[in-house]
Amino acid sequence: MRKTLGILPLILLLGCCAQTGAPHASASTPPTASIPPASTAAMPPPAGDPGPGYAGISLKREAFVAQAAKTSGLAPAAIAAWLDQAQYKQSIIDAITRPAEGKPWRDYRPIFLTDKRIADGRAFLALHRGELAAIQARTGVPPEYVTAIIGVETFYGGNTGSYRVLDALYTLGFFYPKREEFFRNELAELFALSREEQLDLATLRGSYAGAMGWGQFIPSSYRAYAIDGDGDGRRDLVNSPRDAMASVANYFKEHGWQPGQPVVARASADGTAAPFVPADFEPKYSLAQLAEKGFRPIEPVPPLPATLVTLEGADGTEYWLAFRNFHVITRYNRSPLYAMAVHQLAQAIAAP
Repeated sequence: MRKTLGILPLILLLGCCAQTGAPHASASTPPTASIPPASTAAMPPPAGDPGPGYAGISLKREAFVAQAAKTSGLAPAAIAAWLDQAQYKQSIIDAITRPAEGKPWRDYRPIFLTDKRIADGRAFLALHRGELAAIQARTGVPPEYVTAIIGVETFYGGNTGSYRVLDALYTLGFFYPKREEFFRNELAELFALSREEQLDLATLRGSYAGAMGWGQFIPSSYRAYAIDGDGDGRRDLVNSPRDAMASVANYFKEHGWQPGQPVVARASADGTAAPFVPADFEPKYSLAQLAEKGFRPIEPVPPLPATLVTLEGADGTEYWLAFRNFHVITRYNRSPLYAMAVHQLAQAIAAP
């Protein structure tokens, strides 16, 4: 899906999930058709006011073409031709300004912890049990967590996105000043990815944030962490569930998943507990340090470094000790709500 896409804000968009900062895969032979057919009409200016970035689009585009040509290995003329094909979508700007992670936990949890999503997750795990077991043997990542990621991201491949990835990254890269540099970099990565994996940019679809496939990898994560799970010589996260499952597990493994270790543990706050909001989700406190702050696990847990996650649940404030594996899930999407939803969905799928 991240690269430490940790440069996105805490409330990160759903569907822009697997993040990266690792070295990219080497380029393969370019496709035979690097330049798209000529557009039948010039791209009209976007409707309404797309923001201050629009005034300088010509200079930004010129600089981008040069950068993307270096990143992708495609000719500048091919990059420019694809930009001519890209379309501004106001609905993308609207979507990115109201991510689900802006909700409190009491409203966010019911989106993902439904009877149907749990039942379909169990069916998905049963269908792919042998492959998921082999993946666990290689990576240490349990089948239910791979399944839960795909369940949260795309409802087990049923909804991988309706926007052209080209349009999504073009819109955000040139008309969303808050994160435009990040998304222009992702657009350049998309051109490189299309060359390496023979992807058709004219038809490739994904989320409003440019994430694609069963596990919703953004282009730089796709290049850095996707692997060939079905042995056909390609990394196809769009059409191959085996590639998608293997790549999700590889993402977790590369970000430090600890086999057999907990993700979170429910905690209590005693009378001495003071407001405590860690700066990030790095598990850097001992259990003794957390106890000094007034937070203790309700049930016995291994003596591992942890941090505190506070959520506003349906029955009031919830306190959780979050361990290294929780931090790994937040590398997929920086929101603690997302990570907790993945964890609890995984637990529900695996329950007898």
